Amino acid sequence: MLTHTRSEIALASGLAWTAGYVDAVGFLHLGGYFVSFMTGNSTRAGASVADLSLSGFLQAFGLIAAFFLGVVAASSLRRILHRHRRPAICSVSAAVLGAAWASTAVPGAEWMLAPALAGSMGLLNAVFERGGEVSIGITYMTGTLVKLGQKVTAALFGERGNGWHRYLLLWSALTLGSLCGGAGYLLLGLTALGPAIVALTAAAAASWGHPGHLHG
Repeated sequence: MLTHTRSEIALASGLAWTAGYVDAVGFLHLGGYFVSFMTGNSTRAGASVADLSLSGFLQAFGLIAAFFLGVVAASSLRRILHRHRRPAICSVSAAVLGAAWASTAVPGAEWMLAPALAGSMGLLNAVFERGGEVSIGITYMTGTLVKLGQKVTAALFGERGNGWHRYLLLWSALTLGSLCGGAGYLLLGLTALGPAIVALTAAAAASWGHPGHLHG
């Protein structure tokens, strides 16, 4: 993360907030399944097998598959497009999230909600990619917390300028997003997805103006 500009860190933090927000909405609506945190769904899938719950396994595995397809789609976009990759990915993620929201109003289309939510979040993880590798993880924070712990330890031992605050900012953004998403769902139900769609649209517009927006 030290090689990223401040504007890129700000964009990543905004996307992390959105991921936490959508994950909280999805978690509450789906009864304990995640739409952006696939480690949790992998554990749920394994626990469902141990509990002999076919429906639980299919729910968890379906979300994992949709998230995976979102990552593949975003990575494909990065290979196909030579310009404006970040705004394109953010725009597609917003469109998929919008489709998830719209599906709740169409009789018989409710099944689209969960996979569309997960697919939208999977797309976001390719926004920051360098050399075919993710340079900033948007929807998962375990690695970020490990890095934060390492950087804080280094600071305690006298190392300065190691960027520990950037990892703290990213984790805090996702956590704050989850708090907002949870509160939003309790107040508005799935209508709470509206602000997340607006946030992704704003991220697409903001990333258009980044120095690395052409090829980043």
